[in-house]
Amino acid sequence: MDKQKFALDRANFILLAVGMAVVIIGFLLMTGLGSTEEMFEPDIFSVRRIKVAPVVCFIGFVFMIYAILRKPKAKFGKEIEK
Repeated sequence: MDKQKFALDRANFILLAVGMAVVIIGFLLMTGLGSTEEMFEPDIFSVRRIKVAPVVCFIGFVFMIYAILRKPKAKFGKEIEK
């Protein structure tokens, strides 16, 4: 099968993997101890968990959208047929 018939090329998949890694990092930044009925954990309101982590996740999702919408380059100067 001709490689030019695929909608996404290798670079698109690499960009998708990078975007997914950024999203996973954002979710890991959100993790931490939770509050219980016996003990209140003030860390649940930290800047890292309520501001930084959601922004990192959002950037990862936007990066993944770009990776999907990115048009593969035509090889040898040929146009990609629809």
